Amino acid sequence: MKVVRKIWNLITSVLVLAIAALAIALVGVRLIGVELYIVLSGSMEPTYPTGSVLYVKEVRPPTLVAGDVITFRLAEDTIATHRIVEVTADEGGALAFRTKGDANEVEDAALVPARNVIGTPVFHIPELGYLVAFIQEPPGTYLAIVAAAVVLLLLFVPDLLFEDPEEEAKKARKKAKKAAKKQCKQTAKAGKED
Repeated sequence: MKVVRKIWNLITSVLVLAIAALAIALVGVRLIGVELYIVLSGSMEPTYPTGSVLYVKEVRPPTLVAGDVITFRLAEDTIATHRIVEVTADEGGALAFRTKGDANEVEDAALVPARNVIGTPVFHIPELGYLVAFIQEPPGTYLAIVAAAVVLLLLFVPDLLFEDPEEEAKKARKKAKKAAKKQCKQTAKAGKED
């Protein structure tokens, strides 16, 4: 039973660590000002493969130079990540960037105004984007909640199913001490009565 308990504890510990690491990778990084974006197209292959999670840190646009990779807004709900091929100015003279995806043959049609720059990727995790996308929508959200609850439950199952020999020995010693004290009291009481 002790071996089974140790194996069980090892497995549940690994699962809890994996969930904690995933939580830090998906939520904790936001505490240090890093935003997550999922790569949905192959325009930046092989630098950022489709399905990757990009970790993007805010950047001051005037510090950007040709060759830097930026994440920017194309439209209200459309985000892109491409490489700067030229730092330029728009028609009004404001700072802008000409961009191109690494896998694309031609440059992007429109300039990226500096105000649309979100940041620059600091690192990425390939394939994690598929999991993130799945978790963000039902039924993936429900499955993630159930999986986390099951792992937490698994932490307590050994205590419910298996008796810990050390705990049993402690209980037995406690019971023996109590019985010995009771016996001593009864013996002392009997001695006084005589």
